[in-house]
Amino acid sequence: MELIHLGHGSGGRMMHQLIRDYMAPAFEMKSLNDSAVVDTLPPGRIALTTDSYVISPIFFPGGDIGMLSVCGTVNDLCVSGARPLYLTAGFIIEEGFPLPHLKKILESMSSKAREIGVSVIAGDTKVVERGKADGLFINTAGIGVIEEGVDISPLNIRPGDKVILSGPIGRHGISVMAERNGISFDPPVLSDVCGLNGLVDRMLKFTKKVRVMRDPTRGGAATTLKELANESDLCITVSEKMIQVPPGVRGACELLGLDPLYIANEGALIAVVDQAEAEGLVHEMRKDGAGEHAAIIGEVTASPRKTVLLKTDIGGIRIIDMLLGDQLPRIC
Repeated sequence: MELIHLGHGSGGRMMHQLIRDYMAPAFEMKSLNDSAVVDTLPPGRIALTTDSYVISPIFFPGGDIGMLSVCGTVNDLCVSGARPLYLTAGFIIEEGFPLPHLKKILESMSSKAREIGVSVIAGDTKVVERGKADGLFINTAGIGVIEEGVDISPLNIRPGDKVILSGPIGRHGISVMAERNGISFDPPVLSDVCGLNGLVDRMLKFTKKVRVMRDPTRGGAATTLKELANESDLCITVSEKMIQVPPGVRGACELLGLDPLYIANEGALIAVVDQAEAEGLVHEMRKDGAGEHAAIIGEVTASPRKTVLLKTDIGGIRIIDMLLGDQLPRIC
């Protein structure tokens, strides 16, 4: 099997061959440049994001690090209200990494980028010694445009607003954990990793009264809700029975003593919207594959400030705080 050598990051012939044979064809470029020039951008405000992906293992049920890097970056742009346009990708590769694995990851990135409708226009490649990168790390940047009339901010949240969750929680974190530890489920728990751009576009075409959106990745739904409560200086109350937890995720959490509210997601979003628009928006979201299980899970009240309350299935009230520490490290 062909492997990555230190020479592939030297800047010389081996590196140019790697770019010519692997990177450039994957992204339909004459060369994978360190920078790119964009002639024009649609009218609107510019949104920028950057992210790094260090997931272990790099292949997991439902995806891989390449697909994750594209979807994760696109989703960070989407939940700011932006339409994603361009990405950059930087690769930190460990000496000895199999070239067939790199090719598979590049193909995954390319396929997902085409599906979403974004272009990878620039990049960088570095190679480090064995034991210094755990196979492969990917760093990305993304650029998008926020159209006129879209204003996404937790400062817009008002008492009476409704909280919407786009679908089931916990699948990504549990799928990665299971693969990492050799645990199997029947049926298998697949990561929910996907691009949310289609869903967000549908939401913003239906109404501009979306106050804020977030994708609950590391820290899960609980941490995201707490962030919104803190930033808005308001109280968010959610109902446990309205939060969908797939049976495989629930079973794994019960077995391992984990709380699904704190498990990472990579294909879900939480939105706070004007109460008059909430029912209609949920109906519209369910027309998209990424939002087919969308539901109103709670509402915003004035007090107690900076607090998230969970109405439990047994009729009690539980205070929800941010994740302390890390239940499942290296999941993105």
